Amino acid sequence: MVAELSTVEDTQAFGRHLATVLRAGDLLLLTGPLGAGKTALVQGIGAGLGVSGAITSPTFVIARVHRPDPARGGMVALVHADAYRLGDAVDPRAEIDDLDLDASAEDAVTVVEWGAGLVEHLNDEYLAVRIDRLDDDTRTIELIPYGGDWAGRLKHLTETM
Repeated sequence: MVAELSTVEDTQAFGRHLATVLRAGDLLLLTGPLGAGKTALVQGIGAGLGVSGAITSPTFVIARVHRPDPARGGMVALVHADAYRLGDAVDPRAEIDDLDLDASAEDAVTVVEWGAGLVEHLNDEYLAVRIDRLDDDTRTIELIPYGGDWAGRLKHLTETM
């Protein structure tokens, strides 16, 4: 599935829509250049999941947990991690393991920016999300399912857009 989005607000709205097919235990791997809109997408996902707290880039803290906010309809937590700074580590996979992301994986939606090649071992089933920013600031988002029922969920997502 590929979507073309004109604005940051469109990217956030796409994230809210994507959240409708997400559930506890899901792993999403976001890739794309700096400024492509990865955090904007996660902001939309967080809004769609009804989690508490402002969603900002976790580059310097590496991971944040956003608890569900029942007042916003939240039922599942969001773990938002950023592996960008781990790319220079001697053993980045060991650094990821030290974050203990798998401890909350069953109870939360886990979204990892810059996680390709580092976190796939956390779940046999995951959704890869490739975001590119074009010269006119349009963003393209490609969703690539790996295992499980992701293909069916993406088909449902497409049908409801």
